[in-house]
Amino acid sequence: MRILVADDDPQILKALRIILTAHGYDVSTARTGKEALDAAAHDRPDLILLDLGMPELDGVAVIEAVRGWTTTPILVVSGRSDTAGKVDALDAGANDYVVKPFATDELLARIRALTRRAPDAADEPSVAFGDVVVDLAARRVTRAGAEVRLTPTEWAVLEPLIRNPRRLVTQQTLLTRVWGPTHTRDSGYLRIYLGTLRKKLEAEPARPKHLITEPGIGYRFTPDD
Repeated sequence: MRILVADDDPQILKALRIILTAHGYDVSTARTGKEALDAAAHDRPDLILLDLGMPELDGVAVIEAVRGWTTTPILVVSGRSDTAGKVDALDAGANDYVVKPFATDELLARIRALTRRAPDAADEPSVAFGDVVVDLAARRVTRAGAEVRLTPTEWAVLEPLIRNPRRLVTQQTLLTRVWGPTHTRDSGYLRIYLGTLRKKLEAEPARPKHLITEPGIGYRFTPDD
C-alpha cells in the first residue's frame, strides 16, 4: 500500500519513512503543501499523512484541493492540539487526526482503520452518460464501444468531475489539481481542455449536456437522468 507523508520537518519525515517502511508500506514524502498536492495527483497514494503547518500551501488548503477529486483517506498528523485546528481539518475533509508526539502503535492502528474503510480501487464504478462509459479503475473511456484516447491532462480534468456528479467543482480546485497552486488564475487552460473533452465526449459539443460550465465559478458533470 502506498502512503504519502507530507511534513516540513525532515526528522519527522525520516522517522515516519522508517516506521512505515518497516511495516511493509511503500512511502513517498513531500516537504511543502505544493509538493504534497503534486504527489497526491501524480502518485495516487492509498493514504495521505499530512501536517497542517507547511510552507507554500497549508494543510487545510491541501485537504480542500485533494477532496475536489478523490476520497483517498487523509490522516492529519499535527502538533496543533487545539480544537479549532482539528475542526478546520476535519471540516475540510480529513478523515482522522493525530497529535504530535504520537505513539507508533496508535498511528499504525489509525492507518489500519482508515484503509479498512477505504474502497478497493477494483470496486470503483464505471460511469455512463450518453454513449460514453468512463471506467475509473482502469482510467479508460469508450464511446459507442470504441476507445476514446484522452491525454493525461484531459483525464486529470475529467476525473474529478466524474467523481463528483452534479456537484460544482471550482476552477481553483481543478487548476490546483492539474497544474498546481501557482496557476489558480489561469482559467483559460480549463476552457481549452473542457472544449477538447466536449468534442470527444458530447453529442453536441457546442450545446453540452454533461460537462457544464458554471460561468466564473467552475464546472459540473451532469449524468443522465
